[in-house]
Parts: sequence; structure tokens; C-alpha cells
Amino acid sequence: MYDQSKLSELIRFSRIDAGSTVIDVYPGDGDWTRLFSDIVGPEGRVYSFVPAEVAHFKNDPVGRMRTLAKEPGRENVEAVSADLVAIPEATQPADVLWLHLFYHDLHTALIQARGATAAQFNRAVYERLKPGGSYVIVDHAAAVGAGTSDAQSLHRIEPASVREEVEAAGFVLDAESTILANKDDSRSIKVFDPSIKGETDRFAFRFLKI
Repeated sequence: MYDQSKLSELIRFSRIDAGSTVIDVYPGDGDWTRLFSDIVGPEGRVYSFVPAEVAHFKNDPVGRMRTLAKEPGRENVEAVSADLVAIPEATQPADVLWLHLFYHDLHTALIQARGATAAQFNRAVYERLKPGGSYVIVDHAAAVGAGTSDAQSLHRIEPASVREEVEAAGFVLDAESTILANKDDSRSIKVFDPSIKGETDRFAFRFLKI
């Protein structure tokens, strides 16, 4: 996670408020799900969405999110697992879909093994969001010109490629943030490399369903 000032800025950027319905895709340890649960309050809803593509992982991501949903005060959280492209069937209409450090995975063999593509996923997100809803993407930046070619090897993606793919699904870019930018990142090494882990140059986009 990030320091408090960056967290606050990311929340403001994502436009998540009390009463919002949020879909947190690939929730990991559940940190964002918990944070969103606190923000949206009893009138809101948070879907902690574990893609079926990763449900088999040894750390039992689905079980962990179901346990999280049973924590005191988490009545507004629902753990869900389905194929990525089945988001419209597995959740209710949402105000915000949050995708943190995962978009690049749409271009990896693991995620595509069940047939999901970035284009299909983006269309599914568009279908699930309410009119005026926000699709917020934060990811590791690849070098200019790299496109999607570093997604598998470096776990990075070029911001321009993300924008092109998401806009092709009907979304409009509403805002971008440089709060997580790091000009000292060469964008040429794997994001898990100790020299850059946790400090990668990251971009944040907010797209709108008009």
C-alpha cells in the first residue's frame, strides 16, 4: 500500500464515496477491499472479485476473501469468484471498478488461458458500470513504444496501450494522475526486482462510462 497522502489522493481520484458500489478486481490480500468497505459504509457495497483464472492459487484467494467478508463490520463486502468476462453476471451495477496493478495481466498466458482477452474484459466492465461510472486503472508503466510486449516478462504495460484498449470499449478518459510516477525507474526491469520493487513508475487513469 501507500502512505496516507497517496492513499487519500487515490481515493479522491477514484471517486469512491459513502454509498458507492465498488468492484475490487483481483483483491490480493484484501487491503483495498477493507479500505473501500470503510469508505462506502453500510449503504454501500464492495464486491471483492477473485478472477476464476487465479482461484486455484495455493494461498486460496477465494477463501481469504470469504473470511474477510465475515470480519466484524464487513457486512457490506461480498466475496465473488467467476471468470473475468463474467463480471456482469456475478455482480450488481457499480459506480466504480478498481483495477490495481492487474491490467497488464490481461496480456499474460495465465489470464488468457481461460479465454479472457483485454478487449473482452473491458467490454464486460463497460456493461457492468452504471452510466457515469468510473473505471480506475493503476499499473506499472512500461517504456514508450513497448505496448503490451513487456506484460508477461516485466509485468509492465505502456500507458498509451491501456488507454487505446479501454477507449475502444466505449470509455472516455476522464483524468490521469502522476502521483505514483517515479522518473528514476528505467521501466526496463521486472517489477519484482529488489532494486525497484514497490517503487515502480506507475500511472493512474480514470475512465468514464458516458
